[in-house]
Amino acid sequence: MKAKEIRELIDFISNSGLDEVNIETQEFKISVKKNKPIVHTIPEAPAVAPAAPRAIEVNPNHGSVPAAAPVQETAAGAIEQNSNYVEIKSPMIGTFYDTPNPDAEPFVKIGDSVKVGQTVCIVEAMKLFNEIESEYSGKIVEILVENASPVEFDQPLFLVDPS
Repeated sequence: MKAKEIRELIDFISNSGLDEVNIETQEFKISVKKNKPIVHTIPEAPAVAPAAPRAIEVNPNHGSVPAAAPVQETAAGAIEQNSNYVEIKSPMIGTFYDTPNPDAEPFVKIGDSVKVGQTVCIVEAMKLFNEIESEYSGKIVEILVENASPVEFDQPLFLVDPS
């Protein structure tokens, strides 16, 4: 099996719902496992009014990434947001860049208005720089990812107030 075929297989598995795959033939044996992130709840420092705890996703390979907004755990175990904001999510695994090049200004900043189809960032995947466009019109409320940090498929990148 060639390296390109192995990479394609790993990409396919990472985009599927599978956690582990084992393939064995006469020529080779391959085993692929996903690392599942561990979610911890860490309370924020009290403000004027007590704030809800924020979920922090810890990926052993990438450090800590703060969650999008205050969250609460429901009885079913699902996490729901306490806001009417919409999320612009990463359509792929890669590296997040908020500027087109190191010397340029960011595509968007907090408080900027965005329109549907406007480029808000770049996600680099396998040496390809993919422009990510906003699916919503509104105002950028929060940028959830630091520049040059790794992102996962469907990870929220921005919070947008559509009103």
